[in-house]
Amino acid sequence: MLVVGNWKMNTSHAEAIALAADVVRETEGIAGKAGVGVCPPFVWLDAVAERVRGTQVALGAQNVAAEASGAFTGETSAPMLSDLGCTYAIVGHSERRALFGETDADVAARARGAMAHGLVPIVCVGETLEERKSGDAEAVVRRQLEGSLDGLDVASDDALVIAYEPVWAIGTGETASPEQAQDMHATIRAALRQRLGDLASGVQILYGGSVKPGNAATLFAQEDVDGGLVGGASLDAAGFAAIVRAAAEAA
Repeated sequence: MLVVGNWKMNTSHAEAIALAADVVRETEGIAGKAGVGVCPPFVWLDAVAERVRGTQVALGAQNVAAEASGAFTGETSAPMLSDLGCTYAIVGHSERRALFGETDADVAARARGAMAHGLVPIVCVGETLEERKSGDAEAVVRRQLEGSLDGLDVASDDALVIAYEPVWAIGTGETASPEQAQDMHATIRAALRQRLGDLASGVQILYGGSVKPGNAATLFAQEDVDGGLVGGASLDAAGFAAIVRAAAEAA
């Protein structure tokens, strides 16, 4: 089980340091039973790295460049993130796809860039409300998954994480039912099995769509739900720790 907090574009410098320290304290003793990560804004990565270094809380970035270096103003490379102590890099988050026009090919390139330098890409996929209502949700997610993993050489089951985030449930207060989450996670697992063979059984598939302390346990009880990519609830250390505790109990 794995729980990763995506802080998005939130927190001041002081707030990020305090939140990181609180997450370390609140998850002490339970972080070893479920993997825990935090993804602060890029400008606070170094400060947060200092607070989580030597603890069981891993550091992640909210995006990563496809290229290792060069004239790419505004981008941050995998070697830079690795040098800071990052373990994870989120790629293909629905906000990056919808607001910044990132395509499956872009996501695949970023994932390859991350993996080439020892980072674990958290590859996000998920359908909109319109796509779900039209009955296209499964086809959309399969297509996104196939495109976003193009050219990716996955050598072990811990080298890749998938996050299913139904777009209609992100920041809306709506959550996929446990049954809906399990159905899509099973679809993703089957697609991974076609691509990765036996490795697919060990790849962690996280649910990301308004995960909260109140619904985490029922979501994590599903067979193919291996934890959560947590947005708003990750900005409260006590609530985030409650989600981690649910993951540890499910594990």
